Amino acid sequence: MAAEIPLGLADAIKFDSEDPIASARHEFYIPSRAEITQNEKIASPDAPSVYLCGNSLGLQPKLTRQLIDEELNVWAKNGVYGHFRHPNSRPWVTIDETVTSTMAAIVGAKKEEVAVMGTLTMNLHILMAAFYKPVKERYKVIIEHKAFPSDHYAVESQIQMHDLSVDEALVTITPPANSKVLPTDYIISVIKEHASTTTLLLLPGVQYYTGQAFEIQKITAYAKSLGIIVGWDLAHAAGNLELRLHDWDVDFAAWCTYKYLNAGPGGIAGLFVHENQSKRPRLTGWWAHEVRSRFTMDNQMKLQPGAAGFQLSNPSVLDTIALLGSLTVFGKYTMKALRAKSVALTGYLETLLLSRFPDRPFSILTPSDPEQRGAQLSLAFESGVMDEVNKVLQDNGVTCDERRPDVLRVAPIPLYNSFEDVWDFVDELRKAVDLVLARRNVERGLV
Repeated sequence: MAAEIPLGLADAIKFDSEDPIASARHEFYIPSRAEITQNEKIASPDAPSVYLCGNSLGLQPKLTRQLIDEELNVWAKNGVYGHFRHPNSRPWVTIDETVTSTMAAIVGAKKEEVAVMGTLTMNLHILMAAFYKPVKERYKVIIEHKAFPSDHYAVESQIQMHDLSVDEALVTITPPANSKVLPTDYIISVIKEHASTTTLLLLPGVQYYTGQAFEIQKITAYAKSLGIIVGWDLAHAAGNLELRLHDWDVDFAAWCTYKYLNAGPGGIAGLFVHENQSKRPRLTGWWAHEVRSRFTMDNQMKLQPGAAGFQLSNPSVLDTIALLGSLTVFGKYTMKALRAKSVALTGYLETLLLSRFPDRPFSILTPSDPEQRGAQLSLAFESGVMDEVNKVLQDNGVTCDERRPDVLRVAPIPLYNSFEDVWDFVDELRKAVDLVLARRNVERGLV
């Protein structure tokens, strides 16, 4: 945002009054200050807390409880018949069909290219079993150096399953000197260097630690031009960025749904397989079998077309319904509209931070260019400061996400966060930093 944007609380309230999707906030439970702190004596206990942690766990849509209660009632009253005879026209045997279309729209895919199933790391393993096919000449996998640990472990174990050396087969992209992020041109240079021996590239759509958004289209096109299979972990991108997985010719992708997609802790995940890649040999289970003859039980596999043919077992009904609660809200808006508000919210956050903290007790790791980030800003504090600051914030009803040793991740979510939330956060952060630095000065005898 431009520096001249008004920065007062009244201005934030005015921005909210002009927000075309402000009503979406009312579709979510916003924990009160007393609830989030578990402190009934906190000032203004019934006021909404400031929750900027949807990059870790999204808030609960109000519809979710109703939908889950409906399924519990069907289970209680209909038992096994709920699989085929459902009073709300959601038979459990095809429960994933209630969410697939909306999910496909969110990630920019055809419905047939998306399956809602499993968990993120499990889905990455399923996909790599189909797409990672090392041969003597091409056997390497390229990832980023600070990949989310579960991704790193999954890739390592896939390499080991092929009796290959991780030291030889795993290439990690480390930022160039004096950079905290990975510029696209630098990523491309590493791909070029290892192209002749690389079979798979697996990168995040948004880097979980820095908040950097990668240029998926450009990187995918370059790697594929060199004969490399390209997959993306979209844990921090799905529901956050505008995606065009089909048009960008991405080979495969996987994501969780408990962050920006608000499906609840440990929620069911999703995967994408481009229609051009959907006939690959893969691990299978009975839910990969075509629906009409699945219960014939003749042990003659007839694969479902598209990504559905990568399913293994019947999906959890309660997990899927929890996702439906959120996707019903998503279905009322376009990703273009959500992204536009997100850019405005995060830009406003950045502007306030730069204005209110001329002393710079932290640096912002996340790129300033809106095209190179999602909702999140990552604030890197001086050594040892972040824990104390975050404790003060938590005690005052402000929720962010910490990443040790010194990073505070702050993510205003367009569906339920407001400009006033952002203003309140920066105001509370200023107070917390001042308090912590004053304590430190006293301890050092500087006061």
